[in-house]
Amino acid sequence: MPDLDFEMQGPVVEWRGPAPFYFLALPVEDSEDLKLAAKGMEYWGQVPVVARIGATDFTTALFPKDGRYLLPLKDAVRRAEGIDVEDVLTVSLSLGRP
Repeated sequence: MPDLDFEMQGPVVEWRGPAPFYFLALPVEDSEDLKLAAKGMEYWGQVPVVARIGATDFTTALFPKDGRYLLPLKDAVRRAEGIDVEDVLTVSLSLGRP
């Protein structure tokens, strides 16, 4: 059985739609490992995760985009951790739901 816990780094990116959304862009190599480990867990290409950035834990789902996964950064998480666009963050991920 594959390891379901990961730690990785990536930059914060902004997607400008009707409202701005912020994501942590996960490295392509790590995204490939995540995809393999998440086989059977994904729904519509998304992978449910429990994430930890700094002292903040949250649940969300990874989105596939351009050969990598994007981790949505909720406003509450960004405020609690003082996260800005282009910051490089370390995230701990556990695949699945708690």
